[in-house]
Amino acid sequence: MRRKTGSMNESNLSLWPAVRIAAALVLLLSLLNGCVVLDSAAGVIDRFFGEVDEKTPPELLMDGQEYLEAGRYQSAAEAFQQITDRYPYSPQAIRAELLMADAVFKREDYALAYELYDEFERLHPRNENVPFVIYRKGMCHLERVSTIDRDQTHTRAARDEFERLVRQFPEDRYAKLARIKIRKCLIYLAEYELYVGHFYFKRGDFRAAMGRYQYIIRNYPDMGQYHEALEYIRICQEKLAEEEAEHQEEPEEISEAEEEVEEKEEELETEAEKS
Repeated sequence: MRRKTGSMNESNLSLWPAVRIAAALVLLLSLLNGCVVLDSAAGVIDRFFGEVDEKTPPELLMDGQEYLEAGRYQSAAEAFQQITDRYPYSPQAIRAELLMADAVFKREDYALAYELYDEFERLHPRNENVPFVIYRKGMCHLERVSTIDRDQTHTRAARDEFERLVRQFPEDRYAKLARIKIRKCLIYLAEYELYVGHFYFKRGDFRAAMGRYQYIIRNYPDMGQYHEALEYIRICQEKLAEEEAEHQEEPEEISEAEEEVEEKEEELETEAEKS
């Protein structure tokens, strides 16, 4: 019995340095990365030193929702991910898919959030939350719109999602919000066209500039840029008329010079004949 006790003490002593190293590592990581690392470190400690019982889907869903409300979006996404990975056929799985997309959206990872919302819509096209999902897909693009001097691909993509929502679910409450966002997208696009028009105008390319201004008049007549575009169209027309007049005057000057040369030549020939 004494030999058995002694071996146990030796085993405990041999494990003690590893435990100290693990504790120091957890402390270091927590200082470097804050809450997210603490959550992960806590999970590691639970797996190796704590209880090994896995949580049920309802428990994981509740944990994820609590994390979401507390602003711990990474922890929330991980909790919902566990449900979709371990219990894909549970009643909580569909709800977890949507909430995971919400957590990623609030984490401001809009590219990944869009993929998750898009996958949810493809897998559950008749789910009651589809209008909300389409709205969030539009917002994933709209949140990535920067300044008016940049490419407006995300603006157009956002407008397309919002317009699709209005077409498919015109009476839904998210369709009402989508109509507001559509106008916001159109204002961005009109401002971009005005910016490009001014760019060409400053370079003296009045024909290209006028094309941009006319595009605004045709496609964004009530977005606030109409009168400015109309004024610049008038100026461009004047500039183009001036350029055309200058081009027309140049051949006349040349022809007059040619006539003078011909007259001189005739005079010289006449004088040569007399002599």
